Amino acid sequence: MADVNAKVSDNVEGPWYVDDTCILCSLCVDLAPNNFQESEDGDHDYVYKQPDTPEEEQACQEAMEQCPVNCIGNDG
Repeated sequence: MADVNAKVSDNVEGPWYVDDTCILCSLCVDLAPNNFQESEDGDHDYVYKQPDTPEEEQACQEAMEQCPVNCIGNDG
């Protein structure tokens, strides 16, 4: 389970986040490209836009459920 106290700093404000255990597999970017992207330093993914449609919310949920290291969280 993702740790809210270990969020990466480049997540945008909101309920969805990625924590510092991310291994940059980019599965979340593949599943929810409107919401996740690779960091500039290339060592983790992060939430660059909170979902604002039911489709984006579902894509983020799928990314969270399939994340191999459980680094995606939702405090909403």
